[in-house]
Amino acid sequence: MLDKLDMFIALAKTEHFGKAAETLGITQPTLSTGIKQLEAQLGVKLVFRGSRFGGLTPEGHSALVWARRIVGDARQLKDEMRFSKHGLSGQLRVAVIPTALTWAAKLSARFTEKHPKVRFTLLSRTSIEILSMMENLDVDAGITYLDNEPTGRVSTEPLYRERYMLVCSKQSKFAKRSSVGWKELEGEKLGLLTPDNQNRRIINRHFRDAGATPDAWIESNSTVVLVANVEDGNWLTVLPSDLAVFLTRGKDLALVSMTGTTTGPSVGLVAPYREPHTPTLQALLGEARKMSRLND
Repeated sequence: MLDKLDMFIALAKTEHFGKAAETLGITQPTLSTGIKQLEAQLGVKLVFRGSRFGGLTPEGHSALVWARRIVGDARQLKDEMRFSKHGLSGQLRVAVIPTALTWAAKLSARFTEKHPKVRFTLLSRTSIEILSMMENLDVDAGITYLDNEPTGRVSTEPLYRERYMLVCSKQSKFAKRSSVGWKELEGEKLGLLTPDNQNRRIINRHFRDAGATPDAWIESNSTVVLVANVEDGNWLTVLPSDLAVFLTRGKDLALVSMTGTTTGPSVGLVAPYREPHTPTLQALLGEARKMSRLND
């Protein structure tokens, strides 16, 4: 039944028979047959069908909760058995907000140094996408904001709090300043992350609290693009300090602390709540706890 539950989860996620089949590497007729067989086994209709996918039935929504739980438990059982034979090993899939990618690199590097049989897949995603991917079992964990938007029922390990820095050219009028206020950036040519990123919503709130409105001439979902525009033109951007330091290293750019902000949002490792976690995921949460600046 597990393969049929995988099909059902994929269909619920993509809301399209063809796309669901493609993600699983099977044909659409095979998927359709599998869903019908699952319905026959459960004795209920799970999906409204017409010429295309018509959504889940009420029974389908209830079954989806159980399907995710059963498939998650089956994967955990497999991980437990692998651990008993090989120790910590396998693949960890972690989705990360763009502004925390340097921390994801630190965490994965430290973890694989201690556990060389574990491999990582690190994906850059928005905070909303991370929660959806964990719910759909597409990733094992995420690194995201902990206290700005609902994260649901998850295990968390705080890593750090964001502090912000202005990134500008060394010819900028702000370059030799020790600090800059948010209000002072009103009307300046800013490059900022796209609004679907929670960091952008946080930045907007800091401007709003200062009585200012950011004028984003360039928006991108890539922090690399933002810094490249600062380097190649008369632009400014605001980034979390760790990321700003990393992206400007070796470049002819200046970093200036932003002032007038309250305590920054906390960022940390999140994982779907389970008791217990798989040995590998439990070890990852433990490593995040050791790395946390918030425990200093």
